Amino acid sequence: MATNPETRLTELGITLPVPAAAVANYVPSVLTGSLLFVSGQLPLENGKAAVVGRLGDTVTIEDGVRAARLCGLNLLAQARAACGGDLNRVKRLVRMTAFVAGTPDFFDQPKVVNGASDLMVEVLGEAGRHARVAVGVAALPLNVAVEIEAIFEIA
Repeated sequence: MATNPETRLTELGITLPVPAAAVANYVPSVLTGSLLFVSGQLPLENGKAAVVGRLGDTVTIEDGVRAARLCGLNLLAQARAACGGDLNRVKRLVRMTAFVAGTPDFFDQPKVVNGASDLMVEVLGEAGRHARVAVGVAALPLNVAVEIEAIFEIA
């Protein structure tokens, strides 16, 4: 039996945030055919950057995992909005691309990004298992620690 994402959110006690509006010349998501491309989401909480700084400097791995999870929540919020308010239209998460701001000697990007990957499996079940890229970068918008984009397959 397939996982019902809306039911899982309730069971997990998760309330998705209001989807963030685009802050530059782009749109939050694009649906083409059965693929939904969601623009990079930041670790926003109540509309503000919740985890700022760089891993290996002022941000711990635990804080980085929290940042990735917040990005994941924002990805799900954008996907729900693009699906007319019904996250059950998501057939699967195809791929996530994650950017982790870190010092030159920080190499644990995959551990950080697991914060979002684990969330997706919690909410979407097997449909949340995905291909992934975790890239280290010098800096991200608003000095956040993590930014993640995603591609979903939509029914």
